Amino acid sequence: MGDPKGFLKYAREGPKRKPVELRVLDWKEMYEPIAEDKLKVQGARCMDCGVPFCQGNTGCPVVNLIPEWNDLVYRGRWKDALKALHTTNNFPEFTGRLCPAPCEGACVLGINSDPVSIRVLEWNIIDRGFNEGLVEPAMPVRKTGKTVAIIGSGPAGLAAAQQLARAGHTVTVFEKSDRIGGLLRYGIPDFKMEKWVIDRRLEQMKAEGVEFKTGVTVGKDITGEQLRQQFDAVGLTMGAELARDLPVPGRDLKGIHFAMEYLTQQNKRTAGISVSDEPITAKGKRVIIIGGGDTGSDCVGTAHRQGCSEVHQFEVLPEPPPTRASSTPWPLWPMQLRTSHAHEEGCDRQWSVSTTKFTGHNGHVTKLHANRVKFEGGKFVPMPNTDFELDADLVLLAMGFTGPVRNGFLDSLGVTYDARGCVTVDDNFMTNLDGVFAGGDTKRGASLIVWAIAEGRKMAAGVDKYLQAGKSAKTGR
Repeated sequence: MGDPKGFLKYAREGPKRKPVELRVLDWKEMYEPIAEDKLKVQGARCMDCGVPFCQGNTGCPVVNLIPEWNDLVYRGRWKDALKALHTTNNFPEFTGRLCPAPCEGACVLGINSDPVSIRVLEWNIIDRGFNEGLVEPAMPVRKTGKTVAIIGSGPAGLAAAQQLARAGHTVTVFEKSDRIGGLLRYGIPDFKMEKWVIDRRLEQMKAEGVEFKTGVTVGKDITGEQLRQQFDAVGLTMGAELARDLPVPGRDLKGIHFAMEYLTQQNKRTAGISVSDEPITAKGKRVIIIGGGDTGSDCVGTAHRQGCSEVHQFEVLPEPPPTRASSTPWPLWPMQLRTSHAHEEGCDRQWSVSTTKFTGHNGHVTKLHANRVKFEGGKFVPMPNTDFELDADLVLLAMGFTGPVRNGFLDSLGVTYDARGCVTVDDNFMTNLDGVFAGGDTKRGASLIVWAIAEGRKMAAGVDKYLQAGKSAKTGR
């Protein structure tokens, strides 16, 4: 603990966002650099708690050694901070930019003050490490001769692949898209994370021996049975891509799209990739986004950069309180009102709104019809005399995901599901099929990137334990 009174002397500070009028003009990351002396001050705010709730499951699913690297940053020991950071987290450059930081919600300082700027310190430790050439391939001591197939290249799949390659196994990652990264690549806008951040980490993984195969739809281009014949173990990390739909009259009108259709198209355009599908753009349009979470916020920011005329965001839940709700006491993740970068750029946000139908002209949506609701008896109940309608040219459904896509590969493979439709596993993350494992959102349901990394690491440990015992999917059936 470098400065025992640091939390009393210094205020919380994070990186400043670029001015709205400038950042909406391009797709670059929206934060300005923060000076090293300011980062050291933020490290000094950490109290080095006897029980650091920030790094427990309540705060950090990967159990980051947060007090350790906070202190190391304060002391200017950046290389040691990087080692501590990489001890638990394969991809701090992803979590530092994208994680909502449950660690900060669980920070002891946050009980009656502003929590430590943990996420910002994490982000700067890893970027400095890359910039100074300190992030190098970690090669295995020996090769085991065992082969592993990882299906899906999101954060869970990548974390599992890296851990298994470092354990000496030969790992092949299969990805249905044309580039590696899953939703990191095509679901997260560049203004939150530019894609060179993914590419520089992939170079390290390739040097460590991980093989990537893109444009391969497992279940179509290669069957589950073929995978089990060719590999000693198979890891299922395909995410939870089954989007929640809105089954109301008029849903089939043109101009109504799932958020991921919209975001994926723009991410490809930003990367200079031609899009063969009918273009989805907010340029000059009245946009309504249904869903108040991070994906909805990403749609708001994208709509601004495309040049929308106006944007509205509706959420069926009631407006959260301005400060931590009593239902989520410390150290739980606080339920409270949050204003994102996209909302700063301009957005009409409304809560307790339920869409009842869409109407249109010549087959294209022109109006959204809705009413106000309240939550009563376990369901949303319409409030009398609150019906309204709003003009719309583009409607984006950002209401979350209901689980992994089951019809197709997963069903044909024969895995079992829990009540939520996620793949069931045992304590070692193995499914009901010998040698077939599952982790991340495929097993957990749609969740945070930090949970995906944690799950990928745990699944990798289960796979390694299975293979080190001399077992193989090829012979275990």
